[in-house]
Amino acid sequence: MTRLLYFGKLADIAGGRMREIPAPDHVETISDLIAHIGEADAVLAAALADETVRYAVNEEIVSREAAISNTDEVAFLPPVSGG
Repeated sequence: MTRLLYFGKLADIAGGRMREIPAPDHVETISDLIAHIGEADAVLAAALADETVRYAVNEEIVSREAAISNTDEVAFLPPVSGG
C-alpha cells in the first residue's frame, strides 16, 4: 500500500490528512500517481498537479517525475506562507 499524506489546503480537498491506496503496476512516478488519483477525484488531482505543490517520497523532497513503489510514503506539500 502506498501511504499518501496531504497537508494544508490539500488535506481539506482530499477530505483528510492520510490515505493508503494500492498503486497499480502502471503507477511508476508521482505524475502517474496523480493521474491515477484523477480517475476517482479530478478536483484533488488538479490541486496536486499545481506547479506550486512540492512532493516528498519517504521524507525526501523529489520532483514530480521521481520513481515510487507500492510501499512508499508520498507527501503532497502546498506552498507555505507566513508573515
